[in-house]
Amino acid sequence: MVTKVTDSEFQNLIQSNNKVVVKYYANWCGTCRLFAPKFTKISNKEEYADIMFLDINAEENPDARQFAGVSNLPFFAVIKDGKLVNADTTSKEESVENMVKQIL
Repeated sequence: MVTKVTDSEFQNLIQSNNKVVVKYYANWCGTCRLFAPKFTKISNKEEYADIMFLDINAEENPDARQFAGVSNLPFFAVIKDGKLVNADTTSKEESVENMVKQIL
């Protein structure tokens, strides 16, 4: 399951969940919209049941964007124990899954 969050919730969620995957998007980003169902599909996989998946609008949430160093969209970040493990821009499902596996 993917949860949409804002800056006000972001820090609390990454501190209170030891494994987090974040997708940064913008409403105008076509690639972001195309990737949304793939991100949901990844989040629903049984082997990732203990990982929190977050969706954050990069334009409306500058603190969360700065945390991961968002440079392009869509942008993904994997966080373990409140620390950024990896972050990258991609539109490939396989690349996102490889990032997720880094925090298993």
